[in-house]
Amino acid sequence: QVQLEESGGGLVQAGGSLRLSCAPSGRTFSVDAMGWFRQAPGKGREFVAAMRYTGVNTYYADSVKGRFTISRDNVKNTVDLQMNNLKPEDTAVYYCAARTYYSDAYRYASYYNDWGQGTQVTVSS
Repeated sequence: QVQLEESGGGLVQAGGSLRLSCAPSGRTFSVDAMGWFRQAPGKGREFVAAMRYTGVNTYYADSVKGRFTISRDNVKNTVDLQMNNLKPEDTAVYYCAARTYYSDAYRYASYYNDWGQGTQVTVSS
């Protein structure tokens, strides 16, 4: 099992930026991919971004493409989500997720087996 701890959420005005970090621990040698999902009140969990843990390919939801960037910091051993030009509709609880088996699917929550507790992001208009 992989434990995931998110940090970096908060309150920001529209047009502002936030950087989320996810620190994996435990069986990190087994991680194949990591992703970020979000869930707004009354809505389902939505894919945001993902990447292979040891690769360079990245995947984004159309709603965040060009504004959000997922990356791995090999010094801090975190997977980060840089969020720029934030909009009120980005308001949600953001979750970090890890998958410990290979798959070509990145956009579905059911393909990830370990999850963090979530961090709140609120964008005011």
